[in-house]
Amino acid sequence: MISFSNVSKQYGKQILFVDASFQINPGEKVGLVGPNGAGKTTLFRMIVGEEGPDEGDVTVPKKLTVGYFRQDVEEMSGRSVLDEAIAGSGRLGDLHHELEELQHAMSDPLRAGDMDRILDRFGHVQEDYEHLGGYALEGQAREVLHGLGFDDERIDGDVGALSGGWKMRVAMARVLLGVPDVLLMDEPTNHLDIESIIWLEAFLKSQPGALFMTSHDRDFMNRIVSKVCEIDGGEVTTYSGNYDFYESERTIRDTNKEAAYARQQAMLAKEQRFIDRFQKNAAKAGQVQSRMKALDKIEKLEPPKKRKVVQFDFRTPPRSGDQVAVLEGIHKAYGKRVIYDGVNLTIRRGERWAVMGRNGAGKTTLLKMIAGAVTPDSGDVRLGASLKMGYFAQQSLDVLDPDLTIMEQLQKDFPQDGIGALRALAGAFQFSGDDIDKKIRALSGGEKTRLVIALMLFDPPNFLVLDEPTNHLDLATKEMLVTALGNFEGTMIFVSHDRNFLRGLSNRVLELGGESGTDAQPHAYPGSYIEYVQRTGHEAPGVHA
Repeated sequence: MISFSNVSKQYGKQILFVDASFQINPGEKVGLVGPNGAGKTTLFRMIVGEEGPDEGDVTVPKKLTVGYFRQDVEEMSGRSVLDEAIAGSGRLGDLHHELEELQHAMSDPLRAGDMDRILDRFGHVQEDYEHLGGYALEGQAREVLHGLGFDDERIDGDVGALSGGWKMRVAMARVLLGVPDVLLMDEPTNHLDIESIIWLEAFLKSQPGALFMTSHDRDFMNRIVSKVCEIDGGEVTTYSGNYDFYESERTIRDTNKEAAYARQQAMLAKEQRFIDRFQKNAAKAGQVQSRMKALDKIEKLEPPKKRKVVQFDFRTPPRSGDQVAVLEGIHKAYGKRVIYDGVNLTIRRGERWAVMGRNGAGKTTLLKMIAGAVTPDSGDVRLGASLKMGYFAQQSLDVLDPDLTIMEQLQKDFPQDGIGALRALAGAFQFSGDDIDKKIRALSGGEKTRLVIALMLFDPPNFLVLDEPTNHLDLATKEMLVTALGNFEGTMIFVSHDRNFLRGLSNRVLELGGESGTDAQPHAYPGSYIEYVQRTGHEAPGVHA
């Protein structure tokens, strides 16, 4: 269907691909993986014709429809959320909006003299719209928007009033409703909560078209893709299987490459010793010449690239009292909407609470009340003795100084620590080599998140309050973080939409809103996220596994 044949591409001195070849077949669900800057987005742009290869061919059949969900969403305004979503439905979307314009024209007294033409055009457009199944389109659009977390009020509201994250969801709905032959998705889970991620998994699996996507969500990849394309060092390697299969197969391939390289190096060293020993021996001259010629003809193997995952041994936090936080009789409402109504919760030392709940259930509000960033309308939040709190929220990124480099920020926050320790900290959070000299203003959202978490954990608190710490983090950093926090000896309460993070760290679950999403009394489950799923039958409130 889509094929890349001997494609080469570079930007200046940066080589992305060298003679790369692979193809995407009809109906295949393919995951695209590789380090940041490897060229994943460039592949997408080549498929949609926004870039071309320096050498080789990218073949996309002319009649193939391609939908592309990308991270840089364009400006949206002047339409309802529903109409903006429908705009992606190709011919149907065009007819839908022409019908709307014609209906406005029919009620405009200034256009009364043109009414015959307007009515005639309306009849033709309506006939085409009905023939193509247009009257089912609005229902499909509402279903997709509901799946992506929109309620009816937002669906019928002005798209221009939405935040950037919600506009990304509208852009995704628009692409999904187009039902293309091939769907390109660049990090589709970045702005989604766990409920929407689970809905999107089911939706994508049910679609007959091909899918080519990147994602930092291991579960999402595992459940959808049946093939993985890895970009690494200019090469594209294809693995048949899900993400877990790719990881295990890549490990086997790397081990085999290392063994082959070691065998060749041992053979070359042995031959070189023979040549060095008998080079001046006339009786052995023929053998020496023969071996030298043979060595020249051997294709030398490159030393295999090592993937460095730096594990950082975080310091032990000071011991807190047994009762870390006590919430008594908490009431909180926003206008007429009651979020909490007389809630009691005790968090004890060593507990790791995962907070679950639908959009608007009050997850962030709860964490803000515990952190002291929001005051309850009534009731008390009491923090325990000897407590040192670390609070991470998306606003935490504002603590960084945009004019400093990464290393300068680390030195500013920890002036007593040596360069070696700070480099090790940076390396653990995937900042290596020249990265530490990057200005903070030039960092991506994910890089800033990594740096803030590194600053928080270097001198660790004994109580971590984490609101979506995994947003925009790549898989390697998430897994390093799960490992590091798995050894953390303090107490945690956190919100995350990453199921690997939830499974790896929780030993308590607090479900807000219940099945309906409107229950003002939380439900506490004294066990891990895995036990919560087994006990409730769902991976998130209202979404059944």
